[in-house]
Amino acid sequence: MSEPDARRDPVAAAKPTIEALGIDPAGLDWQRSGDGEAGIEIAFVADPGQPGGWVLMRVAGDPDQRVLVYDRHEWVCFLDGVHKGEFDDAAR
Repeated sequence: MSEPDARRDPVAAAKPTIEALGIDPAGLDWQRSGDGEAGIEIAFVADPGQPGGWVLMRVAGDPDQRVLVYDRHEWVCFLDGVHKGEFDDAAR
């Protein structure tokens, strides 16, 4: 999987990775939704330099152990969409 091209996507340039943030995923308190290898895990990380901190998401059984990084605003927008049913079709 290639990294986003910051020349075409200014958000990609601003979005840090867990490596850039110096976060060790093994040391986090992951909250899990679902069972098995397809379970989604979420961890909340405080950061004095980022209002609201970071929200990290991963799939439990991902062999590449990828972690997605979201800021608090992105997370709140995602939850708002869930509450409004914007993803109901994807769950079918």
